[in-house]
Amino acid sequence: MTNPQGLLISAPSSGTGKTTVMLGLLRALAEDGLAVQPFKSGPDYIDPAFHRAAAGRASFNLDSWAMGEPLMNAISAQAEGADIVVAEGSMGLFDGVAKPGELGHGSSAETALRMGWPVVLVLDVGGQAQSAAATALGFRMYNPDLPFAGVILNRCASPRHERLTRLGMERAGLPVLGVLPRRGDLTLPERHLGLIQAVEHPDLESAIARYAAFLREHVDLEAIKLAASSSPKGSSSVALPRPPAQRIALARDAAFSFTYPHLLEGWRAAGAEILPFLPLADEAPAADADLVWLPGGYPELHAGTLAAAESFLTGLRKHAETKPVHGECGGYMALGDVLIDKDGTRHKMAGLLGLVTSYEKRKFNLGYRKAHLTAPMPGFDTGTALRGHEFHYSSIIDQPDAPLARVFDAEGAEGPQTGSVRGNVTGTFFHLIAEASQ
Repeated sequence: MTNPQGLLISAPSSGTGKTTVMLGLLRALAEDGLAVQPFKSGPDYIDPAFHRAAAGRASFNLDSWAMGEPLMNAISAQAEGADIVVAEGSMGLFDGVAKPGELGHGSSAETALRMGWPVVLVLDVGGQAQSAAATALGFRMYNPDLPFAGVILNRCASPRHERLTRLGMERAGLPVLGVLPRRGDLTLPERHLGLIQAVEHPDLESAIARYAAFLREHVDLEAIKLAASSSPKGSSSVALPRPPAQRIALARDAAFSFTYPHLLEGWRAAGAEILPFLPLADEAPAADADLVWLPGGYPELHAGTLAAAESFLTGLRKHAETKPVHGECGGYMALGDVLIDKDGTRHKMAGLLGLVTSYEKRKFNLGYRKAHLTAPMPGFDTGTALRGHEFHYSSIIDQPDAPLARVFDAEGAEGPQTGSVRGNVTGTFFHLIAEASQ
């Protein structure tokens, strides 16, 4: 079986309406009876859940900085059985790190090239007309090897505005696949890490249905289907990341939800049992779990509830007496001693690590990370090199425990956020994507 044809939705920058187009397109194609496989280019924790809600199929990240070709192939094989692939880019089409490292720059353009997906460029044409074609043509010509399907013109003010903008595109020889009029009501709510989580949206199904109706009215769906191109066939025989334990108690609620889908798929495919639990509902992890894993999320928004969750905290502490516990980013903060919220209130956390973090003293931390473990963590021995991504605003006030790793950014600069290890408990501020050999 060959992989289905696909395309990648991208833009010159963030904030152009790309995600709205993506969700509306996923749902409209699904409404037409197609099995639509979504992907996300880059290290995004939130968008895949929105994709799943729109398409009815799990969405997976593809990352040209953090993933080698074997892992990219294994993830792309998740498209088997789909009729069409629609991937969403991150940031601007060519945005990535300055130094490519061993694999790539992490740009959406690299993902499209590697997978053979033509690019649909979503352009915000507000405040310009024919000049928008110069922007689009620049993106088309920046890398002539990149397959280019055409443009969707977003936030068009009037029929006259549309006519003038189309004139520019015709002169540049660029296909116009759709023109979206300005609509202030078609936006997704945001907070400090971008969009709110899909599980928190007050009426997500209704919102996605509106996006689909909007896209269906203003976009040439048949032209978009015809623009899709076949990607190289991924191999489902290539292993996804293996599980760090057989029975994994996984925190899954609004405070802890940021785990890359390919990790969970790999764990399940290898026969691991994932045992979800809800810390915000004061649920303890399963007593017979081999490992407790706390993902990232928004614990700073729920610190008071977590501090009062006695069953959850007691269960964590009991488990850590004899078996491993690991936390990523928000999960790492919850394993610490104290979390200081935006108002300066100190909340006692699990106390399994001495970490004290503050959201009152905000510091922006964003970027790829390569970690060389100086101590073992669940699933990986000392000396293993891992690739991941960090995105948070919290500052470390105190970190008295032994470091877990030497951590470097994408340009090779070593950073102070080394993670922590104390007994059976480990934590990192970076979210694991893959072992460096994958």
